[in-house]
Amino acid sequence: MARTVNVNFRMDENLKKNMEMICNEMGLSMSTAFTIFAKKVLKERRIPFEISADPFYSESNIAHLKRGIKALNEGKGIEHDIIEVED
Repeated sequence: MARTVNVNFRMDENLKKNMEMICNEMGLSMSTAFTIFAKKVLKERRIPFEISADPFYSESNIAHLKRGIKALNEGKGIEHDIIEVED
């Protein structure tokens, strides 16, 4: 059997807690889950899921939001309530 080593990295505390909870529900430790991920990356030579940018954080949308906040702070514009939409 290959020698095991420790791997350390930083993660948001809530993300870690939720990850541990989900892994536990699947009968896995986080270490086992990350080992599975690493083996899949090695086998496929890629990240084994799609990674895409959230358009909410695009430069144009952030600029739009900043303009809206500025207008509201200056007393211009209209503040709307959040509309809940059911799926």
